[in-house]
Amino acid sequence: QVQLVESGGGLVQPGGSLRLSCAASGRDFATYFMAWYRQAPGKQRELVASITSGGVIEYGDFVKGRFTISRDNAKNTMYLQMNSLKPEDTADYYCYAAIPGNVDWGQGTQVTVSS
Repeated sequence: QVQLVESGGGLVQPGGSLRLSCAASGRDFATYFMAWYRQAPGKQRELVASITSGGVIEYGDFVKGRFTISRDNAKNTMYLQMNSLKPEDTADYYCYAAIPGNVDWGQGTQVTVSS
């Protein structure tokens, strides 16, 4: 089991930026498939971005060049740099880790985009 701890959420004005972090336990972080998901009130959880152990990256269609996912295997940490934030980006953001036979979720960090 992988323990995941998100941080970096908060309140930001439209057009602002936030950087989310996800710290993971375990010795084999470099082998994990990692992703960020989000869930807004009343909506289904959706993929924001993912990054494989080999560095292959995918983004949700709504990202449109505004977000950047990255990972630092030496620090067992994944990041999500979010720029040009919009009110519709308001959601709880969750870290996700997957290895063969197991998936884990973090507890989530809240992002609110509002003036």
